[in-house]
Amino acid sequence: MEPIDPSLSSADPAIPELDPLFDPDSVAVVGASPDSFYSGNLVANLLDYGFEGTLYPVNPGRDEVWGRECYDDIDDLPETVDLAVVSVPREYVVDVVTTAGERGVPVALVLTAGFSEADEEGQRLASRLAETAADTDIRIVGPNCIGVMAARGATLTSTCSRQPQPGRIGLVSQSGALAFTTFFERAADRDLHFSHIVSTGNEADLTLTDYVAYLAERETVDVICTYVEGIEDPERFMRVAERATRDGTPVLTVKIGQSDLAEAATLSHTGSLTGSDDAWRAAFDQSGVQRVPDIPDLLSRANAHTAYDTVDGDRLCIASTSGGLASLLADMAAERDLALPDIDGATERRLLDIDELLTYGGFNNPADIRGYGAEVLPAIADALLSDDAFDAYVFAIGLPGVDNRAETIAADLERIVTAADDPVYVLWTGRKEPDDPTVTPPYARLRESVPVYEDPGRCLDAVASTTEYVADRDRVADRPSRRELAAALDVPDLDLPRGRVLEWRETEPLLDAFDIPVVETRVATDPEAAVAAAEAVGYPVVLKIDSPALPHRTDVGAVALGLDTPQAVREAYRDVREAALAHVDESDVAGVLVQPMVGDGVEAILGVAPGDVFDSVVTVGPGGVLVEALDESATLVPPFAPADARRAVEETALADLLTDRRGGDALPVEDVVDLLVNVGDLAASVDAVAEIDLNPVVIAADGPVAVDALVRTRD
Repeated sequence: MEPIDPSLSSADPAIPELDPLFDPDSVAVVGASPDSFYSGNLVANLLDYGFEGTLYPVNPGRDEVWGRECYDDIDDLPETVDLAVVSVPREYVVDVVTTAGERGVPVALVLTAGFSEADEEGQRLASRLAETAADTDIRIVGPNCIGVMAARGATLTSTCSRQPQPGRIGLVSQSGALAFTTFFERAADRDLHFSHIVSTGNEADLTLTDYVAYLAERETVDVICTYVEGIEDPERFMRVAERATRDGTPVLTVKIGQSDLAEAATLSHTGSLTGSDDAWRAAFDQSGVQRVPDIPDLLSRANAHTAYDTVDGDRLCIASTSGGLASLLADMAAERDLALPDIDGATERRLLDIDELLTYGGFNNPADIRGYGAEVLPAIADALLSDDAFDAYVFAIGLPGVDNRAETIAADLERIVTAADDPVYVLWTGRKEPDDPTVTPPYARLRESVPVYEDPGRCLDAVASTTEYVADRDRVADRPSRRELAAALDVPDLDLPRGRVLEWRETEPLLDAFDIPVVETRVATDPEAAVAAAEAVGYPVVLKIDSPALPHRTDVGAVALGLDTPQAVREAYRDVREAALAHVDESDVAGVLVQPMVGDGVEAILGVAPGDVFDSVVTVGPGGVLVEALDESATLVPPFAPADARRAVEETALADLLTDRRGGDALPVEDVVDLLVNVGDLAASVDAVAEIDLNPVVIAADGPVAVDALVRTRD
C-alpha cells in the first residue's frame, strides 16, 4: 500500500505571488511588433488603457517601435522587469523564458500557441517549459494564452475592445476567447465589470486553481467566476475553493464536458451508478462551489454577489406591477427553495392605506401592486422594507423602461435600493428599445448604479445564489477542512495484491481495519468443513463461491440460499463448485464462503468506483433490487465529513426508506452515515483499492451489515 503524501494532508494550498503579473511596474514584450496581431494589439491596449509603468520592446529585428528603443534580448534590458510577455515562434519560447527566469523576472506571460494542444513536438516543448519554471523559479502564464487583465492594474491582452472599468468580479477562464470576447463584452454591455480576467492557456505552470487562490485573497474581489474545461489536480482545487468559500469569497463555475472518470467498464454496481458528471458535481458541492448552467446566468449571479451585502436568510418579498408576473415569480421562488412569508399585520395595513394601490381585501406575497403601484414605489418600499419578516426584496416592473414614466420609476428605484438595509433586486421586464437609439433609456441609466434584471428566472437565480452561498459558507465552516480530514486518516499496514479481485481472506482484514461490518463469513474447502461452518454461524445459511475470477458469482449460479440442514449444505457445496468450475480453473477457486442468512431490513448499496482525475469516488443509495428499480444514488469525493455523508444519504430515497417504514420503527440514518464515512476513509487512505462494492448492505435496528463485498485493486 502507498501511504498518503504528507504534503497533501497537512498543508493548505500555496497562494502564488502574482502582483507582478496583474500590476507590473515594468513589462518586456519579447517579439514586439506593430505588425503582429497578438503582441501589437497587446501593446496598443496596454498603452491605451492607462499603463503608467515602463515598457521595453524586445525584438532583434527592429531598432525602434512605438517610439521606444527596441532591445535584442531580455539580458540587454537596463533593469529586471516585473513581467515578460512572450510572443515568438514556439521553438524559441523555452530559451526566452529560461533567459527571463535566470535574469530574475518573476512572471512570464506566453502568448505563443502550438504546444500541448498541437502535436508531439508541442507536447515536448510544453514539458520543457514546465521544467524551466521549476528550475528558474519563474511563474508562467500559458502558453497559448490570450492574456490577462486587472482593471486597477494592467490590461495585457490582444483582445479587449474597450477600456476595462473597475469591478469586483474575478474571472478565470480556460477559454481565452470566451474570457474577453464573451464574458467581458457581454458584461460591459450590461454595466457589469471585472476586477481581474485571466485566460489560463495550456497551464504548463500556473493553473486555474492558482489564480483562484490568488484572487480569493484580493480585497477588490467579491466573487470569483470560473469557466472550467478540466482540472488535473481536483483535490487542490477543492481545498482552494473550500478556503475561499469559508473565508467569504463565493466561487461560481461553468463546467463543461463530461468528468474525467475512467471510461473503462467497472466490475461493480457502484461503478455503473456513477454518471459521467457525478464526481464533479460532488466536488463542487463539498467545497461550496456553485455550479451555474451558462454564461449569462453566471454573470447575473455574480452581479448580485458584488452589489449586496451578505443576505440574512431566504425570506423573500416580491412586489410586482403585474399579477401574472407575480404568480410566475411565486412558482419560480418555490422551485429555488426561497420562502415567501405572508404580508400581514402592520405592513399590510400600511399598504392598504395607500390609495393609489386600489387594492381590495388584502395583500399576498408576491404582492400585486398593479401598474398604479409604480406611481408610489417609495411609499410601498417604506412599508415593506420596515418589516423584519423579510431578508430580501424583488421589485418587478412589468412596464416600459424607456418612456417619461420610466424616468420617475428609475429614480425611485435607485433611491430605494441605495437606502435599503436589505438587498433589493430590480426586475424590469417591459420594453427596452427607445424610440431614439442615441438616447440612453432610464432603465439603462439605472443599471449603471444598481443591478437591473430583465429575465425573471435569472433574477431569482441571483437571489437564490446569495442565499445558497450563506448556507454553503456556514456548512463548509462547520465541518473539518479537507486538509484536516486527510491529516486525520489512519493508514493501516496492509500488503494487498495488485490488479485483481481479492479473495475473502484478503478482503476481511481490509474492511475490518476501517470498521466496515460484514456478515459473519467462514471459508470452507470441503463439504464437511462447510457443514461445520454452517453449524457455527447458525442455520439457515448461504453458500457462495470464493473466486477472484468470478466477481459476479450469482450470474453463473455459484450461490445457494436458504440452506437449513447439513445435507442441503453438502449438496450446495458441490453445486456451487461445479457451477464455478464450468467457467474457471480449479486454481482460481479459493473455497466456498458460508454465511448466515440476514434478516429483514432496508437494503443499501455503498461502494468505491475508480476514477482518473479523481482517484476514486464513493457512492451510496438504495440497494438490492432497488438499485435498478430506483436508479438513484449520490456521489462523494473522499475523504469527507459526516455532514457531507448525511447530505448525500438525504439526497437519495435511502433516507426516506429508513425513516418512513410501513409497519416498522424508523431506523437511524446516522448508522449509514458512519459507515459511509468509513468507506470514504478507506478510499482516501488505501491507494491500492480501485473498486469496492458492498451490495446489499442490510440496515436493521442493530445497525448496518454488508451481505456481500467485492474489492478490486489497481495494477
